[in-house]
Amino acid sequence: MAKEKVVLAYSGGLDTTVIIPWLKENYDYDVVAACIDVGQGSETEGLEARALASGACKYYQMDVTEEFITDYIYPTLKAGAIYETTYMLGTSMARPLIAKVLVDIAKKEGAVAICHGCTGKGNDQVRFELTIKALAPELQIIAPWRIWDMQSREEEIEYCHARGIDCPIKTGESYSRDRNIWHISHEGLELEDPSLAPQYDRLLKLGVTPQAAPDEAVLISLDFEKGVPVALNGEKMDPVSLLKALNQLGGENGIGIADIVENRVVGMKSRGVYETPGGTIMFKAHEQLEHLCLDKQTYAYKQQVAIKYAELVYSGEWFTPLRQALAAFVDSTQDVVTGTVNLVLYKGNMIPAGCTSPYSLYNESIASFTTGELYDHKDAEGFINLFGLPLKIRGMKGLTKIQ
Repeated sequence: MAKEKVVLAYSGGLDTTVIIPWLKENYDYDVVAACIDVGQGSETEGLEARALASGACKYYQMDVTEEFITDYIYPTLKAGAIYETTYMLGTSMARPLIAKVLVDIAKKEGAVAICHGCTGKGNDQVRFELTIKALAPELQIIAPWRIWDMQSREEEIEYCHARGIDCPIKTGESYSRDRNIWHISHEGLELEDPSLAPQYDRLLKLGVTPQAAPDEAVLISLDFEKGVPVALNGEKMDPVSLLKALNQLGGENGIGIADIVENRVVGMKSRGVYETPGGTIMFKAHEQLEHLCLDKQTYAYKQQVAIKYAELVYSGEWFTPLRQALAAFVDSTQDVVTGTVNLVLYKGNMIPAGCTSPYSLYNESIASFTTGELYDHKDAEGFINLFGLPLKIRGMKGLTKIQ
């Protein structure tokens, strides 16, 4: 009689390497290891051999990088969603997609459970499990870090050594990192003490610090269609190639490095350093275009939506009615966000260098100091009288306070 199956979200790192033999020893399941590629690059190389050598019965590797960009990154970009003004949601956006693909594999394999290697302190356990509950409520969820006896990386390494399994890292050797095509995050080591400066010389992977960037400025142009970037320096590019090109430009010029102490979903604060070179350029260019094309009321309300949208994405609430409804609102605002944005990249800075759009709401004859046909300066007096009427009445009553 065939054993029941569990699908493991497999990264090839220490945690998921340990989990394979642990699952086989503690559950009567066959383990199907699944690596979901969202742009990790060379990190996916050799994982099939490692998974099978660790005891997996089967291995999947699914490249969903373009889907990650078009269906998760672009909606978040169009929303202008940045968590706590700094974190550009690189890991947060990827987890719902990874979990969705894990559910697809579990259904294909007839598995009864999905297992992940997230710790009981992290955000990712929430993101994975909310997605699984939404898309496949019948599946069991196994989270070893919440139930096993191991309490540290050192114990995990010892567990592997005792079973003759090669460890992907050595004790105290590395930061805890998560990488995809949008960003790379860094946690651990000196970053666990917020009073210490990051050791950027050994930390950075996607670029250099602003101090180490070239002394020459780089001028780029980015074309958008309905809020989505489609061309770099006049050259049409597919989503993956475009983001890779921007990552290289941003990294070379010291752009997109963020050091933040953030509020996790589970209630604690944590510190991380994020590198998001290409994404930071995209957000800046998109913002410039919206300034040109959106009316005042829409832009102001969209800023409020961005905060809530970022909270939902950060908390793993991607497949929720509210996130989907907000996305529909955002999409309706992007019909006019089409045009070209010029930026100068220089030592960590993105300096606006002009913006054009067929939907621009800027009218030179109105905005110019020279009187134009569409604006009569005399009209301002009546507007100010009406706009200031409540203040005038309060003043007449002696209610105005000076503090």
